[in-house]
Amino acid sequence: MLQENDGWAAFITTPRGKNHAYSMYQHAERSPDWFAQRLTIDDTKALTPEQAAEALAEYISIYGEDLGRAQFDQEYMCSWTAAILGAFYARELAGVRNEGRLCAIQAVPGVPVHTSWDLGVSDDTALWHFQVVGPQILVLGCHAQSGVGLDYYENYMRETYAAKCWTPGLDFVPHDAKAREWTAGRSRIETMLAMGFKPQLVPNVGLMDGINAARRTLPLCVFDIDTEMTGFSALESYKRKWDDVKKAYSMGPEHDWASHYADSYRYLALSWRQARTAAPSPPATTMQNVFEAEGITPPKLRNTPRRRR
Repeated sequence: MLQENDGWAAFITTPRGKNHAYSMYQHAERSPDWFAQRLTIDDTKALTPEQAAEALAEYISIYGEDLGRAQFDQEYMCSWTAAILGAFYARELAGVRNEGRLCAIQAVPGVPVHTSWDLGVSDDTALWHFQVVGPQILVLGCHAQSGVGLDYYENYMRETYAAKCWTPGLDFVPHDAKAREWTAGRSRIETMLAMGFKPQLVPNVGLMDGINAARRTLPLCVFDIDTEMTGFSALESYKRKWDDVKKAYSMGPEHDWASHYADSYRYLALSWRQARTAAPSPPATTMQNVFEAEGITPPKLRNTPRRRR
């Protein structure tokens, strides 16, 4: 309609993670037919430094140190990567970025590359590719598609692993994969086995237990930079559902574009220990060689704390 009538439109917004507005802004920056501008409080001078400091202090008093600063960065500094209010993994993913664990990485040769699946039929199917190298988890990639069957993923997996010279590992799937489908007359696990996959059921725990497992797993992960615009952004956007009646966040998550990647990562968090026992890990120096080959400084990684009995 705008083109037919030689018209124009203006879109003014505040960032809320890397959602549709972010994609549109990225397109506008690249296109000669669009105008894009990002103005922070430092650019507009709408507030004095004293007023900005007072606004930051107010956010921190309401939301706490981490989310308060994130909310300030989002509202006043127009940050696309600031933690979203209600986000489940705000602190952990900020640590991934701040510690340089979102970077260019490659698979360690000879170590199995496993997958974790959130299987959908009419809905999206999402999966993550990962390796377990000693105490660390290399998250090498992710993929999601809707409206396709397992035959699509059979071709995708074969072509991806061949192109990247990955060693196939285990395929971790949720417990509902055991259910038989009316049309095929067999379960999706049986279908995957027939296609050459190696499906393994993830531990059957509750949603919040799985989310807590994901929180404990994120400090062990190094994410490939190619996941930033897809799965990693989905994890940053995965948030609690807002209850407009109670004016509060519920315990359950919002079901949106981020849910499938987040569910798939939750299965990774529940399965990586089993994946580690599937094959021996290479020496710890191998990780150092991977980063040196990429010409980057190895990020600082830490183990999850263990509870003493």
